[in-house]
Formats: sequence, C-alpha cells, structure tokens
Amino acid sequence: MHSSSLGRPMPAASRRTVLRGIGGAAVLGAGIPLLSACGGSGTASDPKTVSLGSNASDAVPKKAFAEIYAAFTKQSGITVDVNTKDHNTFQEQINSYLQGTPDDVFNWFAGYRMQFFAAKGLASPIDDVWQKIGGNFPEAMKALSKGEDGKYYFVPISTSLWGVFYRKSVFQQYGYEVPTTWDQLVALCKQMKKDGLVPFAFGDKDAWPALGTFDQINFRTNGYDFHVELMAGKASWTDAKVRTAFDHWAEILPYHQEGAVGRTWQDAAQTLISKKAGMYLFGSFVAQQFTNKADLDDLDFFPFPEINSAHGQDTVEAPTDGFMLSKAPKNKAGALKLLEFLGTPEAEEIYLKSDPSLVAASNKADTSSYTALQKKAYATIAGAKHLTQFMDRDSRPDFTSTVMQPALQKFIRDPKGVDSLLASIERQKKTIFASA
Repeated sequence: MHSSSLGRPMPAASRRTVLRGIGGAAVLGAGIPLLSACGGSGTASDPKTVSLGSNASDAVPKKAFAEIYAAFTKQSGITVDVNTKDHNTFQEQINSYLQGTPDDVFNWFAGYRMQFFAAKGLASPIDDVWQKIGGNFPEAMKALSKGEDGKYYFVPISTSLWGVFYRKSVFQQYGYEVPTTWDQLVALCKQMKKDGLVPFAFGDKDAWPALGTFDQINFRTNGYDFHVELMAGKASWTDAKVRTAFDHWAEILPYHQEGAVGRTWQDAAQTLISKKAGMYLFGSFVAQQFTNKADLDDLDFFPFPEINSAHGQDTVEAPTDGFMLSKAPKNKAGALKLLEFLGTPEAEEIYLKSDPSLVAASNKADTSSYTALQKKAYATIAGAKHLTQFMDRDSRPDFTSTVMQPALQKFIRDPKGVDSLLASIERQKKTIFASA
C-alpha cells in the first residue's frame, strides 16, 4: 500500500512485509491467528459495548479516533472497546483474524481490498446503515463502498488525493500555465528543462511511487473501467491499450529526475521544496514534508492532464480509509449504531481536527478550518466521476509487490523492451490470480 493508515507513509521495509503478508500467506488463510478480539465473551456480548479492531497504531490517528468514540459514547451510551494492533501486524494477519472471532467493527480500506473480504463472506453487508448516511457522500464515494454484489460493506471516513504538485511562485516566476492536456504537459516539461529545472521530481527507491504514475497515465489513456478491470486481473497486460499507456509514459520519462530507483520519495520532495524541480506527481501527504509554513502556503496541485478526450480528467486517485462490520458481530445493533455515527459529518470533523493531513470522505463535512490545499483536494475528490484507490489497494497486494513493483523499476531503468515486460507481467498475473 502506498501509505499506512490514513495517508501516513510507512517505512520501506515494513511496507514490503505488509504486502508479502497480506498478499501471500495471510490472504490465503495461512496467517498465524495472533490478532484476536478484545475482551472476554462476557464483555463482547454486552449490549452497551461494541468491540472495534483498530489498525490506527500511530499516535495522531489513535488520538483522533479515541475522540470520535468518546463522542459516540456520550451520544449513545454505548462504549467502544478498542483493540489496537500495530498497523503492519493488523494487515499481515487480517485474513486469519476475520476467519476467527473478530471484533464487531474493524478498520479497513475501500475498493478492491474491501470487496475481497466481502466476497469471501468475511464481512456483513450494511445497506441499512447506508439508507441513513447515503446523503452524506458523493456518488463516487458510494461506489467505493460497495461489494461486487452491489451491497454496501464499508463506511468511509477520510481520504487523500494524488495529483501533480507544484510551487505557485515557481509557475509565476517563469510564467508557466497549468497544463490540462497531454500536449500542454509535454510542452511544459520541455520548457522547464530549458529553464534549468527538473520537470518532474521522482523517487522510486521504495518501489511504490511509480505505481501511482502508472495509474494516472493508464486511467487517463484507457478510462476508469479498463483500469479497474486491469487491476482486478480481468483485462490483459498484453492488450494494446496497456502498451499505449506505457508509450505515453516513455514520452515523459526523460523529463523525470534521473536515478529515481535510488532516491526516496522524501528526497524527491526536497527538490520541489528547494525549487529545483517544477512538478511532483504524488499523494497529498507530500505536504507533510513542507515544514516551513511559507513553503506549504506556496504548494498547489492540478489533476493529471487529459490524454484521451473520451475520458478527460474524470477519474481521481483518492485512497480512502474507513470501517467494516465483521461476519458475525456479537453486538450487531450497537455496531450498526457506531457505523451510522462514523458516517456522519460530525465524526469526520472530530477526526480532521486531530489529523489535518487528510480530507473528509463526506461532502457534508465542515471545511471551514481546511487549508487552501485541503479545500482544493476536497473539491476535486467530491467533483470526480470515478475514484480509484492506488494500485496496491485496487489489485491483489501480492501481485503489486512481487510483480508490478520490480517490473516498473525495470521500465524506469530501461523503457525499451516493453512488450517482453508486459508479456512477463501477464504470465505472472495469471498464476497469482488463479490462486485466489
């Protein structure tokens, strides 16, 4: 996954462990069932207590969620018994946890990751909750919360955005205009190079940032539906459409920072901060690197430009975190009440007061305390026709970690030989998806 819970980047080593764990042994049911529900059976079945399995082990989200649960208890009289596990451990053991005796409600991710467990019968549908909270969310966010059977299984709480980040002062200084088409983007890259700037900051040492570059180019070239099918293993990597996406990438690759495979995303961000790079295609959590307020106020973004007019800029990558209901909750009535509360603007506002690095998933939340950057991200997400989740959330994590990450690094090092690379990806994809 490109980041840990709620947009916080994980260290590279722990990311790899997570991807191996959740995509390999854990998803196939071989994980060690160390994650277990909190409290004894007496506690768990108390109608005044709901148990919740949390992956929010970082200090900021942990505190933010504690404040939400306190507000829920005050309103409902129901206590939330929180079972917090280390974020990486939670993900490595999620499958065995859900097959055992899980907590009533648990933290998870929207899109394919949620659908995977819903399809296996390891989560309960929550259509009743959505009848009450549906008005709080835009259509694209509703779509992200549904299983393949069309039922709701997920309540989103917060989201972040991927786009092209830049310094307003740099664009002003050189007289650059924000590109909205591919041709304008290529022309801007050429001009930036002439002006002595690195057009695109780029760091792929941890092997996941390039996944985001592919996502943008693929859904702009081939549209949301094809992108989702490709990620789910249903479309072929040897399809001419995929080759076209790579051809586009190869066209702008020379304008990316050299030596990307040896550079962290944080170091790439520094070149944007120091005004040595003109643009950076990344997630909105890049703002965490802008520790000087004047620099942060100067940070802006634009959605990745249109490549194919049939698809325009209608898809936005917005990894979204939230909650699910386990397969057989002990206190189902209380759990449903909690999920209903978590789907309110009130809950989101409590969360974002403690963690301003993200934006609310609801389009009814109060955004008055948002920074200009948050407001723009929120408006962009709310106005999107389609939302994607980032490659390792939209596909099987074992596929993205063992196949796509090394394949894209190989492409970055040598963009020639794409056909054999895509044939190799397709062969490995068939094997991995057949094991599901």
